[in-house]
Amino acid sequence: MNKRLFEFAKELNLPSKDILERCKKLGFAIPSQLTLVDDKIQSEIRKDLGLADLVAIAPAEIAPAPAPTPTKTFSGTTTVTFNQTPSVRPSVRPSAQPSTTATATYPAPKTIAPRKVPAGARPPMPSKTGGHGMAANRRKNAAAAPAKPELTVEEKLKALEGNTDGTGEPKILTKIKISEGITVSELAQKLNVKPGVLIKEMFDLKILATINQRLDMTVAETLAGAHDAEVEVVPLFGAEILQEEADDPKTLVPRPPVVTIMGHVDHGKTLLLDAIRKTKVAEGEAGGITQHIGAYQVQHEKGLITFLDTPGHEAFTLMRARGAKATDIVILVVAADDGVMPQTLEAIDHAKEAKVPIIVAINKIDKPEANPDRVKTQVAERGLVPEEWGGQTIFVEVSAKKRLNLEKLLEMILLQAEVLELKANPNRSPRGVVLEARLDKGRGTVATLLVEKGTLKVGDILLAGNTYGRVKAMHDDLGHLVKSAGPATPVEVLGLSDVPQAGDVFYVVEDAKLAREISTRRTEAQKDNRLVGAMKHITLDNLFEQIKEGQIKELKVIVKGDVQGSVEALRQSLEKLSTEKVVLRVIHSATGNIVNSDILLASASNAIVVGFNVKLDSNGKATAEKEDVDVRVYKIIYDAVEDVRKAMEGLLEPVYRQAIIGRAEVRQLFSTPKGTIAGSMVLSGKITSKSKVKVYRNDEVLYEGSLTSLRRFKDDVKEVATNYECGIGVDGFPDLQVGDQIEAFVMEAVAQKLID
Repeated sequence: MNKRLFEFAKELNLPSKDILERCKKLGFAIPSQLTLVDDKIQSEIRKDLGLADLVAIAPAEIAPAPAPTPTKTFSGTTTVTFNQTPSVRPSVRPSAQPSTTATATYPAPKTIAPRKVPAGARPPMPSKTGGHGMAANRRKNAAAAPAKPELTVEEKLKALEGNTDGTGEPKILTKIKISEGITVSELAQKLNVKPGVLIKEMFDLKILATINQRLDMTVAETLAGAHDAEVEVVPLFGAEILQEEADDPKTLVPRPPVVTIMGHVDHGKTLLLDAIRKTKVAEGEAGGITQHIGAYQVQHEKGLITFLDTPGHEAFTLMRARGAKATDIVILVVAADDGVMPQTLEAIDHAKEAKVPIIVAINKIDKPEANPDRVKTQVAERGLVPEEWGGQTIFVEVSAKKRLNLEKLLEMILLQAEVLELKANPNRSPRGVVLEARLDKGRGTVATLLVEKGTLKVGDILLAGNTYGRVKAMHDDLGHLVKSAGPATPVEVLGLSDVPQAGDVFYVVEDAKLAREISTRRTEAQKDNRLVGAMKHITLDNLFEQIKEGQIKELKVIVKGDVQGSVEALRQSLEKLSTEKVVLRVIHSATGNIVNSDILLASASNAIVVGFNVKLDSNGKATAEKEDVDVRVYKIIYDAVEDVRKAMEGLLEPVYRQAIIGRAEVRQLFSTPKGTIAGSMVLSGKITSKSKVKVYRNDEVLYEGSLTSLRRFKDDVKEVATNYECGIGVDGFPDLQVGDQIEAFVMEAVAQKLID
């Protein structure tokens, strides 16, 4: 009886990958685990495994799996080890099978030897000029030692590369632990120096900071290195509380696959999902292009399938990348009449980078001009070879409009999910990802969540990024109220304190007070770090370089959108327009309509406001007219990016090029008190009194300059046209000869492009 390879592997209780490799060794051309194998191939594999006469093993002969053995590692953490090797047939698995025992190794902590103090040395005293820090104290440890010159910050940092304290002596590093958003005061306390010392050192590095200002991690590490301290970055506040342990394999149960639909604009992604769900999702979308991320579940006779619908814009790269990370299977929709397009290639690259299996759905096969074979050839050139051509990629020809082969597509999705063996533990603390979030006028913050592990229930306390809240209500994709949501289930949740970022990981905590404290600390750290980054972006490469003001043009933008996913994607798309010539900086981005505070911020910062699917309220409109602030609202992302691109190109200094306007030939020379005048005939174009000229002799440029005079007869003229005689005086070049060519040109300004 013919069976698929992964089904035959299940009978043998062996991984399908091992059976696939064994087939290749035996000479059978089996492209993938979904390929059907006949009785002959099954018999040969059994013989190779030594199971020719062994059809099945009685349950009594199978020894029970050994119980997990807990092993103490460190700090009370317990690592559970499972031995998955069969105890009855040790010869069944190949000897090269890698061990499945999971072990965790941790680097041994470095031991820092205390520095020996010479006998009779006096204890370190506080320094009046250099603080009372560790680096300053070590310079006065030995009373008999000669005085060492105090090093500047630059010298200290250069000494770090040579592993000395600047005078050739080996330095002793002290480890300190800091977290994101550490203030100047907190860092000074850990380094045992006065805050004024750090402020002075930052001033030397062209950074202005106050005692309560939070520092960028690169700046903090640099300052610590200047004081002979080694930095250990601890996780974000609350991360250690949210660390999770691996699930017991016995608690895992099958879960629905999460499928993302990708493809080019207008290739029928939303229409295909609409046909599957039998609802009108595409209606109401501007330009027929999906503007938001949607999550839906479809019931099939063989199981549930969760679909994620990503926007069809080319600029929404971030949304697609996030969709690929949150998904198990990608459906690549390609129109049979259009073929592979740029966004099709983009979707393939994202899925490959995320190492997600791809199923190609060739849509619009009902059209007369449809050519599925051409699509297969184009996709195969990108490494996705169809199964019928000997590859491993599943291709399904469908028509969303005529509803053709939709059942076959769902069966292929479930078949691929069965091969992936998707499982999760529903009886644990919930964890998942935020797909979308927005601020609703009547309901408050509405977040679309995808539960990955555990079961989310009404009343749970959520912590998602910098926001928290108690789940007040949950709705499924059809708008029905639900009380719980298991793994791979998308739900809309009400009750969060603020709009979370799309892509944030959410957890469920037991204590509301703890969730509020973590949320507050994270919000403060994010705001302060944003201010530090806006003030001065520091990297190790440009730390000691003095950037002259005015060399880099900058365009400031405020982004407002209807949902957080759109805001995030638009912000990323705009920031990608930055080049070495022009820097685009988004100084503020948020959800909601454009209000008066946004206009005031734009006026104070000399910025423009870009809105996406939002409105400008009446107060904001009046303020924008008064303050002369440029406000632009769009419904299609392409228009927003194109307009901003043009605005950035307008900031560039124009490039000047020579535009030839005429040419004349010297026919006779006249000597005057003011110099030599060339009696000339204009051969082409025209000669103007304000034009620049080049003097050619035998096609060689002898001189380039300006005109002193341009006359016809005795009158000064502004220009002389073709086939007219004139007198031309060239400034600073008296050595004119009959037969010389005089070429007139003007300097023409040409606008630069962002990409030359």
